[in-house]
Amino acid sequence: MIMDIATVNGLPYEDFVNVFGNVVEKCPMITAAVWSRRPFANLTALQAEISEFIDALSESGKEGVLRCHPDLAGRDLHSGTLTQESREEQAGAGMDALSSADASRMAQLNEQYKERFGFPFVICARMNDKENILRQLSERCLNERAVERARGIEEVKKISRLRLQSLVLSDAPNKL
Repeated sequence: MIMDIATVNGLPYEDFVNVFGNVVEKCPMITAAVWSRRPFANLTALQAEISEFIDALSESGKEGVLRCHPDLAGRDLHSGTLTQESREEQAGAGMDALSSADASRMAQLNEQYKERFGFPFVICARMNDKENILRQLSERCLNERAVERARGIEEVKKISRLRLQSLVLSDAPNKL
């Protein structure tokens, strides 16, 4: 069910966290903190509040947000323990239908990436296909940690923006 911004602004705390708690993967604390910044003028304002909250986190806090993300085509996908959002996003990018060679390469690159950076590779699967994801994962393994942390956070914001757009009607002006 997609709701308008007036409905979003009227949600009690628990309902707000239940509805938006996974807009940032497994980080309902971000949603909980953003609830207190209501009323939101529109969807863009809600998105901005979430982005600003993430940007204000310490570097270790940002890495914590990244660590909440599952490996692409990883154990959680195959065991069925992904969040509904991640499952749909990964399936849409073809992560659930990799050839054995691509699956093996993905697992190897995921492990290499996590060893290098200490957090999983994050990319907005809904904006990519499996070929691009594999290419990006391979290329991004060569980055410096600070560059990759910042890149991962930008991908988190893309993911959260798309997740919000599936929950809230796009920007129609609202009287506060």
